[in-house]
Amino acid sequence: MPRFRLHIEYQGTRYSGWQIQKNARTVQGEIQAAVARATGITEFELYGAGRTDAGVHALCQVAHLDLNTSLDPEVLRLRLNDEFPSDIHVLALEPTHPRFHARHHAVARSYLYQISRRRTAFGKKMLWWVKEDLDLERMRRTASLFVGMKNCQSFSADDPEEKSTKVLIDRVQLRECGDLILIRVEGSHFLWKMVRRIVGVIAEAGKGKLSPETIDRFFRVKSDEPARLAAPASGLFLERVYYEGEAKLETLEPVINISSSGPRKWLQPKILTQRPRRSDPKTR
Repeated sequence: MPRFRLHIEYQGTRYSGWQIQKNARTVQGEIQAAVARATGITEFELYGAGRTDAGVHALCQVAHLDLNTSLDPEVLRLRLNDEFPSDIHVLALEPTHPRFHARHHAVARSYLYQISRRRTAFGKKMLWWVKEDLDLERMRRTASLFVGMKNCQSFSADDPEEKSTKVLIDRVQLRECGDLILIRVEGSHFLWKMVRRIVGVIAEAGKGKLSPETIDRFFRVKSDEPARLAAPASGLFLERVYYEGEAKLETLEPVINISSSGPRKWLQPKILTQRPRRSDPKTR
């Protein structure tokens, strides 16, 4: 049976996460329904590279689809997009190796989080507005504490008896962009609610309310504090899923840009210094 690789973007606000669930609207459920409508085929398999929680977005989720169809891949992509609601879109769809597995073959994943330093009328569903002042350098120092192989038991809602809580975090990057603070967390894999808790702890440190010693203790002793500080889902994006040989993203760019809220010199309307000529009544 042909296997296709899909690159998908979606805004997760209206969905209860990626994975299909009974009595809940999910991204995977919407895609499966669109495949059935677009092709008339009901027997197929769709696997995502990873789950995203309720309200979390994706800039490039990867999935593989086993579908017995003779449709040209680009025609299939266009048909699927015609069936989707406006907050789901297939960026690319291409034939792939029959043994390619979106989840098992992924070697790394990166997440992007957007913090806003001001209240904004735009992009509220894709930001977290932090009202308190944030010290960017303190946040950067805190971010460095997460790099390496870490026991993230305090940063996960998973049961440590059922799943290892040790995670290799390759890098945590911060960038200030206008009124946004962008945080990229990249690692081998991530535990349930882990990235939101990491961001929440970094933000709390930026407020001057957490010391490096306290954060270091989170890795050694299970604590409920990161769960209490978890950042909301609204600002979180699955940014990229990496496979063997693929180059990593270097530039950290916002999904929605918010200009600086500092003083502005607004454009003033021009004032007429001469009275306008009256129109010639003969040429009206």
